[in-house]
Amino acid sequence: MKKFFALALVLCLMFALVPVTTAETGSVYWLNFKPESDEVLQQIAKMYTEKTGVPVNVVTAASGTYSQTLTAEMDKSTPPTLFIVGNQEGVKTWSEYCLDLTGTKIANELNTDAYNLYDENGKLCSIGYCYECYGIIVNVDLLEKAGHKLDEITNFDTLKAVVEDIHARAAELGFDAFTSSDMDGSSSWRFTGHMINLDYVYEERAAGKVWTECPATITGEFVPNFKNLYDLAINNSEFDPATFAAGGHDAEGEFKADKAVFFVNGSWEYGAVSEGKNVAMIPYYCGVEGEEKAGLNCGTENCWAINANAKQADIDATMDFLYWCVTDAEASRILVDSFGVMPYKQAAESTNGFLAMANDYANNGCYVMDWATNYQPNVDAYRAAFVSALNAYNADQTDANWEQVRSAIVDGWAYQYSQVNG
Repeated sequence: MKKFFALALVLCLMFALVPVTTAETGSVYWLNFKPESDEVLQQIAKMYTEKTGVPVNVVTAASGTYSQTLTAEMDKSTPPTLFIVGNQEGVKTWSEYCLDLTGTKIANELNTDAYNLYDENGKLCSIGYCYECYGIIVNVDLLEKAGHKLDEITNFDTLKAVVEDIHARAAELGFDAFTSSDMDGSSSWRFTGHMINLDYVYEERAAGKVWTECPATITGEFVPNFKNLYDLAINNSEFDPATFAAGGHDAEGEFKADKAVFFVNGSWEYGAVSEGKNVAMIPYYCGVEGEEKAGLNCGTENCWAINANAKQADIDATMDFLYWCVTDAEASRILVDSFGVMPYKQAAESTNGFLAMANDYANNGCYVMDWATNYQPNVDAYRAAFVSALNAYNADQTDANWEQVRSAIVDGWAYQYSQVNG
């Protein structure tokens, strides 16, 4: 009996010396690209943590600063586990940081490959988490109050006639044609990242092929068409274009308060501007031949990438979090209501009217204007120079100042391409 107790004591001591290992609990750090969705993403993060105990930290980069913020955060000891790689230039920069998502449970939930980004070796670097459309938002009720109908507007000439008529009668009507067109970081992207897309798309169409990588140069053949629409927007609002450089206006607020009929923006605004209003979205009519068959600009810069250099526990936690986002009924409903649509099999159905209109244009035989703007080289520097030139032009609309805008668009493209590619 004494031998038994002695043996038991020895075994207890042996087990006491064996280290106890437990699975490491991972965490999620999402560096968010979309400032307008910050509140919703904070809600989603809290929901997931309460449900699972897994910490989810959402940090939102300020508008127009994502590239710089991501570079700075990746150098820290606790870098993002989830970040955004939204175009091929981003793939070139961040491919080595991107986990190959091929065959993963989140990628297997996708219902389309149309918005996914691969590197030159075929690695699936990032996957679209929403797609969007943009164009010109219209308050149909105000338009009709001004004596016009939506179906009057079929090209640039008809748009121009309606816009200039409303602007000329603004005092009488109590509202103007366009909202403000600020050039600060909260607004300039509507023009330097979105409206300029019309030049790129029509260059693609003239060449007969869609870009699959950033071209070294662009022709600027359709920059005059950009000017048509840009001039129409800045010169037919209640504000002096010279004031746009300083910012401080509120285009969304103006539209919501029935101060203007037209608002240059996208599908992400649907929830904010559709409440109690009859709204529509029309294409970037700009004077190109055949534009009566133009549709909306459809695509995305919103693509998830998982940090391959993160700890495995954090990679696993991030994968599980994303899977929950697109398969959980409550979570996906909240996200879809913010994002507009999510291209995943089990995600909630979209209720975004502007995305439905984009589909209607396509179903009626109109061509989709793809997001060629995703290929802008060295994007932050390119757009900064573009904004600077537009500010000078807004203050003094001379041919010489417009030439500086044209140069920022065309020569600036070649310069920034050379900076990135040598």
